[in-house]
Amino acid sequence: MRKRLIPLLLSMLAGACSVGPNFTPPDAKAPDNWRDLQRAQNPQTPPDDMRFPHASAPSVVDTNADPDPRWWRQFNDATLDSLIDRAAAGNLDLQSAVLRITAAREQAVVSGAQGLPQLSANASYKREQLGLKGLLQSQGVYDKVNALGPNSAGVAGALNSLTAPVNLFQDGFDASWELDLFGRVRRSVESANAQTESAFENRNDALVSLEAEVAQTYSQLRGAQLLKQITLAEIDSEQRILDLTREQARVGLTSQSDVQSATAQVGSLQAQLPQFDAQIAQAMNGLAVLTGNAPGTLDAELEVQGAVPPVPPSVPIGLPSTLARRRPDIRRAESDLHAATAEIGVAVAQMYPDVSLTGNVGTRATEAKYLARWSSLFWTVGPSISLPIFEGGALRANVRIAKAQAGQAALQYRSTVLKALQDVDNALVSYRTDQDRREALTRTVEANRISLQLATDSYRKGLVTFINVLDAERQLAETRQQLAQSTVSVTTDLIAVYKALGGGWQGDAEAANS
Repeated sequence: MRKRLIPLLLSMLAGACSVGPNFTPPDAKAPDNWRDLQRAQNPQTPPDDMRFPHASAPSVVDTNADPDPRWWRQFNDATLDSLIDRAAAGNLDLQSAVLRITAAREQAVVSGAQGLPQLSANASYKREQLGLKGLLQSQGVYDKVNALGPNSAGVAGALNSLTAPVNLFQDGFDASWELDLFGRVRRSVESANAQTESAFENRNDALVSLEAEVAQTYSQLRGAQLLKQITLAEIDSEQRILDLTREQARVGLTSQSDVQSATAQVGSLQAQLPQFDAQIAQAMNGLAVLTGNAPGTLDAELEVQGAVPPVPPSVPIGLPSTLARRRPDIRRAESDLHAATAEIGVAVAQMYPDVSLTGNVGTRATEAKYLARWSSLFWTVGPSISLPIFEGGALRANVRIAKAQAGQAALQYRSTVLKALQDVDNALVSYRTDQDRREALTRTVEANRISLQLATDSYRKGLVTFINVLDAERQLAETRQQLAQSTVSVTTDLIAVYKALGGGWQGDAEAANS
């Protein structure tokens, strides 16, 4: 039997294959260049007599180099660097994503174990009544023994001992091995490994979003602090004008109406301070939670005012063709497609015979002391084949379901790529146009500052009314705040560009994979 069985098993293993389609990485079909760069190459420039000199050279994008994975370091802000490091180490949502990676890896181990030999030990004790006495009586054995007369005592005693309840002790091992001739287990392992990669990329995507959220919240904090500082400076300036107006009203050079207008201007600016205080407190609370701490934990560290992170003069963004390898959500969509493709193989393999090799070996006896004797040995070994014949169409339906899910995964991959291209182009548009707006506001603030000086000097000399001064003050205050908000917008736009490009996870890949 062994001479026949072993060659048969070897030939079956040699012919083993994995049914179902093999996975091929999809083509992202990315364009040759970013759409917004083509728009920027053909700007709608104003006539020469309407142009103004640039206040400063705008930050430009560079497609000849890939973005820095540690993009936030280009802001040269040690506090921001520290906050992002602490967020990566302490954020609770990110830790949850890491645990999902662990669960996915263990699921891959479970899937792989199906293709390995399974061995289990067993031991049992039973007290059995076999019912032999009734069988013997029904066959007339006892009547024949009793007919022997006095000579039947020994035979009757032997029969009684055989029909009495017995103790049965047994121990041994059971073994089974699914030969996986058609790749059901291998496809299951392939799917589980792809799902592990998907969980890993999900963690990377969460890390990218976390880093961008920390940087944006930090920029908004510094922006709110800047707006508060500007408002306090405006209040100080307006207070000096109010003092001047009161002095002129005291000597009869102006009216009490001008005094009340100046007082209202100071009060209007003071009314803006509470909203900036609220924005500052909320941003500090947000940063504390993002780093895994309770609200208020970082107040002492962040309440000291700092500058809005400035944008670098050049921003490397690479080409669209490299986006699919950088964006974790695209990589995750590819892993999901890989897993769905492997599941087709699992569904197809269920339509083929399932071949297993099973066996068990052990000893049994009516007394425990005889279990160690070779004469108590029993064993069985042999292959088993299970072939589905009629399942009511369920197996074919499972194949169609798997193919439909793979088709959905393919469409989701394409949708993710298109969404990524849209994210980058939208971020580049905002970054370019907000820089143009900031430059225009810079020129406007300077013009309004000069206008206020001229109006104030003219008012002191009695050449203009106080209304001119108020208008100049209001315009300067509004444009200064708009310039501060625009500065924050440019920085957050650049952060959105980096997030859309998918940077920030590469350096932590090895740590997360360990």
